Amino acid sequence: MDKTLALLKAISDKNRLRILSVLLVYEELCACQIIDVLQVAGATASRHLSRMVNSGVLQSRKQGRWVYFRLNRDDASLTPLFQWINRNVENSTQVRQDLEVLEKIACIACEDLSAKQRKNGNCAKR
Repeated sequence: MDKTLALLKAISDKNRLRILSVLLVYEELCACQIIDVLQVAGATASRHLSRMVNSGVLQSRKQGRWVYFRLNRDDASLTPLFQWINRNVENSTQVRQDLEVLEKIACIACEDLSAKQRKNGNCAKR
């Protein structure tokens, strides 16, 4: 029961649900890309991502200075949850806006995106 509660808490925040929603479309995203989509401070995004990793919803990997996140598709019990969320959020205005932002920034190197975020006070402006 504790695992289920942690999982539900991990997705019961608007920003965390936004993260999950874009990762349903993009296989993997760098933390800097997630920060740019959410338009939040790096520390805020980090707290959201940590909670999702700790609950088992997301997996992370480090490559050099960058941390990449993806859905935990190794846990087959999460597949119905991911499908349900996808059906319920895929047509939302917020998710469409987030995916439009990601389409623009997905081709920007993480180094350049992070530099832009540092220049703008760790939160890129739209």
